[in-house]
Amino acid sequence: MRTAPRTTAAAVGLLLTTAALASCAGGAGDAETTAATAAAGGVDLSDVCPATVVVQTDWNPEADHGHLYELVGPGYTVDANQKSVTGDLVAGGKPTGVKIEVRAGGPAIGFTQASAQMYQDTSITLGYVSTDEAVQLSDKFPTTAVFAENDKSPMMVMWDPATYPDVTDIKSLGTALKDSGGVIRYFNGAAYMSYLLGSGTLDASVTDGSYDGTPANFVAAQGKDAQQGFATAEPYIYENEVTAWGKPVKLETIYDAGFPFYPEAMSVRSGDLTDLTPCLEKLVPVMQQADVDYISDPSTTNALILDLVDQYNNGWVYSEGVADFAVEQMKKLDIASNGDNDFVGDMDEARIQKIIDIAGPIYTDAGAPPKAGLTAKDLFTNEFLDESIGF
Repeated sequence: MRTAPRTTAAAVGLLLTTAALASCAGGAGDAETTAATAAAGGVDLSDVCPATVVVQTDWNPEADHGHLYELVGPGYTVDANQKSVTGDLVAGGKPTGVKIEVRAGGPAIGFTQASAQMYQDTSITLGYVSTDEAVQLSDKFPTTAVFAENDKSPMMVMWDPATYPDVTDIKSLGTALKDSGGVIRYFNGAAYMSYLLGSGTLDASVTDGSYDGTPANFVAAQGKDAQQGFATAEPYIYENEVTAWGKPVKLETIYDAGFPFYPEAMSVRSGDLTDLTPCLEKLVPVMQQADVDYISDPSTTNALILDLVDQYNNGWVYSEGVADFAVEQMKKLDIASNGDNDFVGDMDEARIQKIIDIAGPIYTDAGAPPKAGLTAKDLFTNEFLDESIGF
């Protein structure tokens, strides 16, 4: 989960205009039209799902969430005060008989974790819950992941290849930083950093938990220091939008460094799983197909994302260039992929158990132990996935 805004340059352009016109065009049919369209050959969710499927994200609109905004049909309405968008929930462009409301997270909800927000507001149907967060809050706010839209997290550590030409990964970066006196800046309290320290990948002397989400310190260090970020954003931003830097960075993802959590998995409150099962049996395959469709052709959905960023107007800026780059990175780095099989969205029990084994002691030492006896099967299910849907 992002805990502070990332600085970018605004370059919204014509896509914003197109999406803004769509958002002002009125609702995409009333409830009767929507239901009739669904019944006429599309997927019909009206008999099994809530009239409005409410999804709580963990950050502002961005391409990393494209699979979700792909579900929002044309004629959507925006609540700029609440930072949410509502429209027909569509499958392949056709209404499904229900609405979808996507709520921004991060600053929009006071940086509350999505799983905690789901328990504060039970109108939320699903929320974005990364595996480490699911472990952390498994005792107080238990959640069950039903769909992992991305197989790997884009979270990464980046460095200047001109300063460190021989560095190939985070471990060798740590060695180089000890020699140079540089540090890796990161958001304090990140579980992955505790893992990197505990595994011996990094020495505490080369870490600095004072990162504030802005590029100032990285630029001022002139390549001496490294920094956390997202492989789907910062490499483009720093080369193309941070004029004081204006050159490439190199990176390794936290996944490749040995912390293989699932990012922002679509999850429900564990106690609601049984009641939501009839809905999830139909809805999860729709989400799978939306993921595939978005990565195949993100243009319309990226226009929506850029429109929302503009209308929310909360200090978060996000350019068309970053959105396009993010999709390419998700493909290039196998962030959006089938994993080790032929379908999208499944979660591996061994990977989740590894996060429990790593993060459990970290949270326990911090005074917030996970649920006693927690196992991977407590945190996810693949039962609703359609194995014929994949990249």
